[in-house]
Amino acid sequence: MKAFSQLSPREILAVAISSEEEDERIYLTFADDLRNRYPASAKVFEEMASDETEHRRELLELYEKRFGPNLPPIRREDVKGFFKRRPIWLSSNLPLDTVRKEAEKMEYQAALFYRRAAEQTTDVDLRRLLGDLAEAEEKHESHAQELEKAILTPDVRDEEDRTRRRIFVLQYVQPGLAGLMDGSVSTLAPLFAAAFATHQIWPTFLVGLAAALGAGISMAFAEALSDDGSLTGRGSPWLRGGITGVMTALGGLGHAMPYLVPDSWPRAFWIATTIAGVIVFVELWTIAFIRARYMDTPFLQAAFQIVLGGVIVLGVGILIGGS
Repeated sequence: MKAFSQLSPREILAVAISSEEEDERIYLTFADDLRNRYPASAKVFEEMASDETEHRRELLELYEKRFGPNLPPIRREDVKGFFKRRPIWLSSNLPLDTVRKEAEKMEYQAALFYRRAAEQTTDVDLRRLLGDLAEAEEKHESHAQELEKAILTPDVRDEEDRTRRRIFVLQYVQPGLAGLMDGSVSTLAPLFAAAFATHQIWPTFLVGLAAALGAGISMAFAEALSDDGSLTGRGSPWLRGGITGVMTALGGLGHAMPYLVPDSWPRAFWIATTIAGVIVFVELWTIAFIRARYMDTPFLQAAFQIVLGGVIVLGVGILIGGS
């Protein structure tokens, strides 16, 4: 690798040309990824890619004027200390905010490169062009905002906001809710069966811990392997699996933790069981609220379904433990 301070004017131009070409392809990739979900925002990134094309054309004209048609095979990855970019564009169904933040970072890094390159070169024409490009990159953010105002009308923004909410529900709320429901409800039976079979808090906690972690691991793999997200738009399967697994474990641990109360307390078992019952009540109503808030289910209907299911599972556990 070569230090930035050691680059010749020819190499600086070659790196700039390859960088503009790569940035153009990245913006077009962002546009392709957003087109079905956010067509207006995709148009903004297409316009930004056109700007990168114009920058590359200007750089190529100066290069050919100074050094001829042959570019040296040097890219920014070959320059020591040059900014590195995470290849997030290789992922599909990226959140719109993530794409916008990455574009802002790209423009900042490009402007910084042109500023440093302009300070280093003594070639007057090259210095002027690099300074102009630095200003252009710095103005890109305001230019992008102008494009958004022109393309993203209020109606279009409302539609994209609805799409963003739908994707948020698909990628985060649904897997999290599924995990919370499974962890909060399915672990009730083994926990309370152990509680009423033993009347001992430590063994009951161990059963609850094992049930919560086991359910979390099982649900995580089940969600991750059920759908790769490429057709449904549900996002990364491992992200969904992780969300589902964590929420399942948390839902099960919530009503197991009270059984960590000191065994030396008078009536420790009944204190722990009472607290666990209160936590179960809070969990079930929380699930009902989330379903009503994000899944367009009437609150009373959601509450009836969740609470009824939870009471049935809880009753099964108590009956088995007490038999």
